[in-house]
Amino acid sequence: MRRSGQWARRAAPDAVLALVLLGFGLLATGLAGDNQPGSRPVDATCRVLIALAALALLARRRAPVATLAVVTVATATYLVLGYPYGPVLLTFLVAVYTVAVRLPLRPASLAIGGAFVLLVTHAFWSRGPAPGWAGVLPASAWAVVPFAVGVVVRVNREAAERSRAEQARTRAEQARRQADEERLRIAQEVHDVVGHGLAAISMQAEIALHLLPKRPEQAETALTAISRTSREALDELRVTLGAVRRGAERGPVPGLARLPALRDRLAGAGLAVEVRLVGDPRELPAAVDLAAYRVVQEALTNVLRHAGVASAEVTVGYRSDEVTVEVTDRGTGAARAGFENAGDESGGHGLAGMRERVDALGGRLAIGPRPDGGFRVHARLPVEPSP
Repeated sequence: MRRSGQWARRAAPDAVLALVLLGFGLLATGLAGDNQPGSRPVDATCRVLIALAALALLARRRAPVATLAVVTVATATYLVLGYPYGPVLLTFLVAVYTVAVRLPLRPASLAIGGAFVLLVTHAFWSRGPAPGWAGVLPASAWAVVPFAVGVVVRVNREAAERSRAEQARTRAEQARRQADEERLRIAQEVHDVVGHGLAAISMQAEIALHLLPKRPEQAETALTAISRTSREALDELRVTLGAVRRGAERGPVPGLARLPALRDRLAGAGLAVEVRLVGDPRELPAAVDLAAYRVVQEALTNVLRHAGVASAEVTVGYRSDEVTVEVTDRGTGAARAGFENAGDESGGHGLAGMRERVDALGGRLAIGPRPDGGFRVHARLPVEPSP
């Protein structure tokens, strides 16, 4: 039912065109005959040929070559019988244009060439005045002009379709790329939240297990820290996953203002963190603030896991055009963790994530051992100069 409705909508313009050409041909052919002495008078055969050529256009979209064949035979017969030149040639023009616009160049050229050869026979063999070679050029115009126009229209349509298809592919690729980037961003956020929380919980659990047999009253402090750390990590993870479900950015994001809370959390896990500020603290862009915090968080998590020391230093520097964060320790665990080569991303997802965060903001990240022992993570993130 739907297909029949679509066909009816497409056929309606062709029906209107055929009826207009039919009516115009029947009315105007007689007037054309009055101005062409020697032509055959309009009779029933003339009207039948005009009607056949016009009504054949009803099928021009579904069968353009067959339509051209019928129109050409009717028009050529009309001219060979000596009827006056007139509106019947308009149907031939429409049929040629239809073939040119709907078929590829080669088959369209062959079909229209054959139609022209048949049409031009009237110039040499006709019951009326035969113009001879002088009639070939005017007759060719009825084939060449609509053929050229049809080819141009078809080429423009194909170019527009290719452009639309290319735009659609570009939009699809952009959407996939954005989706991939969003998945990577969420994966990094989840890694930072869960990785840091589990590292702290693991260290606190080891402390509790060590103290439980001998000093159970002190083990309670470590268990309390485990409970607090897990709750904070779960809350942050819930916010992150909630943003994913909503398809929107999170509202408040972690930033350098949360360094005191991070320091207290790590202190409960047995890692003393000294935080130093250089310059005047100021509000940073959300992306820069989050990246700086995540770099510090990941670096301190690595210290807790691998360095084998009980302290670390964090230095945050505020300048007019950039903010820097540096995390240092005096441990020996960097080589075991695979972080001895700062240019190698084989050090784990955390190292790769830090580098991706900093690179995405146009910053620089330096990771490696310190000359006097220990390990150093240093990030420089550009910001707009303060007014």
